[in-house]
Amino acid sequence: RLTQYVSNLRQDRCCISILKKLCLSLAVGTKTGYRLFSVTSVDKLDCIHESTETPDVYIVERLFSSSLVVVVSQSVPRRMNVYHFKKGTEICNYSYSNNILAVRLNRQRLVVCLEESIYIHNIKDMKLLKTLLNTPSNPSGLCALSINHSNSFLAYPGSDTIGEIIVYDANNLSTVTMIPAHDSPLAAITFSASGTKLASASERGTVIRVFSIPEGLRLFEFRRGMKRYVNISSLSFSPDAQFLCASSNTETVHIFKLEQHSPSGEEEAPSWSAYVGKMFTAASSYLPAQVSGMMSQDRAFATVRLQMTGQKNVCALAIIQKLPRLLVASSDGQLFIYNIDPQDGGECTLVQKHRLFGSDKDLEETEKSELPEPPQACQSYAATVAIPTSGPVTATLTGYSEDGGAKKGEVIPEHEFAAGPVCLDDETEFPPVSIR
Repeated sequence: RLTQYVSNLRQDRCCISILKKLCLSLAVGTKTGYRLFSVTSVDKLDCIHESTETPDVYIVERLFSSSLVVVVSQSVPRRMNVYHFKKGTEICNYSYSNNILAVRLNRQRLVVCLEESIYIHNIKDMKLLKTLLNTPSNPSGLCALSINHSNSFLAYPGSDTIGEIIVYDANNLSTVTMIPAHDSPLAAITFSASGTKLASASERGTVIRVFSIPEGLRLFEFRRGMKRYVNISSLSFSPDAQFLCASSNTETVHIFKLEQHSPSGEEEAPSWSAYVGKMFTAASSYLPAQVSGMMSQDRAFATVRLQMTGQKNVCALAIIQKLPRLLVASSDGQLFIYNIDPQDGGECTLVQKHRLFGSDKDLEETEKSELPEPPQACQSYAATVAIPTSGPVTATLTGYSEDGGAKKGEVIPEHEFAAGPVCLDDETEFPPVSIR
């Protein structure tokens, strides 16, 4: 959910967080503060809040569509501040023994990741519930928290030498399983919206694997490439977990389709590619295990050629204006929006580009001169699912400071939290997550 740039934060660089619930909210941390955006239209990017009170922001996380935002600044890298940005007030703050590398949150839990420890808070009152000490060295703060608060699975590296993943139940505060995902250390992990799938990539960046949760069984294996090792910077499922996108330090973003191949009894229409695939499958039984494993790995369903290379970025899949889109936000402050053909895949089409920081005039400008003519949408794009909404539930709560007392005295508004399933004030835009 968050791509962090903890060191070497420059004036022309930013940290980016794309809300992965429906991928319709985006947070940007910069040298001067942070900005929150709403991405509900291709042509328009709405800046719903901007703060310049906290400089050098390298972590910014918003609680879904609520007014709660968590901010960490390079000026005080060991302190986490929780704000009510609509009121402009601080709810609470916590200080830790070392620099904060990542923050993850859902409607039940707030997780703070340090290099060798993880802190789990109850987000409704910010009390510390559990401290996972002496975790394997994790200098990048790699971790993932399921946004489905009914399970609140937490994933983090189980080793600093190989790609082991520890899956932890942050609700019941117990370890669920350990997944031996890769031979080399982990580079990226992410949950699907329901929390029932977990995708991972290693530092080599050539193979991406998807596992079932909580069982830890391997479901899919995708090969990003074979020619070179790359640094995977972002993994993200589509809202329905039918697609998975991966971005890296190269110019290509890959989109993989999570589909089970039809059994032999249900033959598909004959084609040259199917014939070649059968030949490879038959030949693989006579080849060494490593080679046959590479031949059985699926390749990308769709790809994107970015206009830049070598820059950190975060990608996400979303439904915007009833069409499937790929969003790519880069560390130089640009947001690219692409069309995806969910039936045939192939090369995705760039339809819009926005600036994430700069002057207000620059922010509103759209660099249309560089864009190709927008293509006609496929008929298959129109298939969408109506998402139910629900009204707010009432409750009030007092913010907590580090020692557990209500020193700040700030009352979290009643529409922010509630007992049981949490409902927010603008649920029509961000409905509750449900297992599909």
